[in-house]
Amino acid sequence: MNEAVRPSRAQFSHFTRIVVRWGDMDALGHINNAKFFTYDEQARLEYFQIFEGVVPEMWTAQGLILARLGCDFLQQLHHPAKLDVGLRIRRFGRSSMETECAMFEGDRLVAVSQGTVVWFDYRAQKSAPIPDAVKALIRQREVLAPLEN
Repeated sequence: MNEAVRPSRAQFSHFTRIVVRWGDMDALGHINNAKFFTYDEQARLEYFQIFEGVVPEMWTAQGLILARLGCDFLQQLHHPAKLDVGLRIRRFGRSSMETECAMFEGDRLVAVSQGTVVWFDYRAQKSAPIPDAVKALIRQREVLAPLEN
């Protein structure tokens, strides 16, 4: 990841505090790379809780599914550590959203993950348009306006 495009704390309005566990370490003594995907998941699901107030049957009839997730590992992380995990919506379209998750130990950026989530009709088992109320919540919440197409 190019340093010029690395996210800063100021770009996020939503943060999740994660206390790294002893069991998150691998044999090399640093936090295992797979754990960063779990940290992304925790922040993402906490962010999405705001949608429950405007979407009837959220998580039962409709909601989000993960379509893609990648991560740039920028620095090693060791136990003990506390992470501030910022999550934001970078872009949304008709039925999908691109997320960015920045993981900070203090002021040190240790990893950045990028994902795509799809608004999904669980009964019909297919993608569906993101509700306007959800888009409005995202626009209100984000420090940087998401790209829209």
